[in-house]
Amino acid sequence: MATSKGGHSVKLSIVTPVYHEQDNIVRVIDGIRGAVKTPYEFLIVYDAKDDPTYEVVKKYIAKHKLQNVKLVQSSVGTGRGFLNALRTGFVTATGDAVIVMMADLCDDPQDIDTMYKLFTDGADLVCASRYMKGGRQIGSPLLKRTLSRWAGVSLYHLRRLPIHDATNNFKLYSHKLLQNVTIEGDGGFEIALQITAKAHQRGYTLRELPTTWRDREAGEAKFNLKKMLPRYLKWYMYAFTAGKQSSRTRSDLGKD
Repeated sequence: MATSKGGHSVKLSIVTPVYHEQDNIVRVIDGIRGAVKTPYEFLIVYDAKDDPTYEVVKKYIAKHKLQNVKLVQSSVGTGRGFLNALRTGFVTATGDAVIVMMADLCDDPQDIDTMYKLFTDGADLVCASRYMKGGRQIGSPLLKRTLSRWAGVSLYHLRRLPIHDATNNFKLYSHKLLQNVTIEGDGGFEIALQITAKAHQRGYTLRELPTTWRDREAGEAKFNLKKMLPRYLKWYMYAFTAGKQSSRTRSDLGKD
């Protein structure tokens, strides 16, 4: 676990990929600063400095003299995009756990401390769930939210996946889990379903808490349902058909 300047231990890394989120990112930073009490670093991962988000964040960091909010240029993989940004964030993160949070204000930073508490209680993956009791989803196109809910709830009831919202990217992952689960493909938002399915299949501990998800109010949505659906279906079928390894056969030292 790293120690930042001033002697404060970084227990948690928050990773947020950005692409033209200049209208939202300051409110995201303010929300995290106001809500999160767990010692953290906030890694804002961008593709290139010509993204207007870069200058907005750079000026904000300088104005407030922040040491735990950092701009990180995406460097893992062979192209731009959400998945390569996350890979960069994962290898850059110094916390014991990593939370993925979107830059469009859909995720509630008030949930972060509770997610970290569930991690300290033994969870390897913590899901902020829209579809469990107490969770809500406000906005989003009807087809997208219907398919997402159906996927999560069907995996919970029919495959006994112990969370209701496998497709939500607002998740915490333990450092141990990220070290031992190989991230495949060149896609994007389906990464949450992929890691969740592999974590469950390998016997890691999954927990959830209710969250309220709100559709973006500013900026352009990056999610393309037509393009992403085949990738989601691949990992949905994996989650549905992969046999769960027992604790005796799973090795935390081996990668899948």
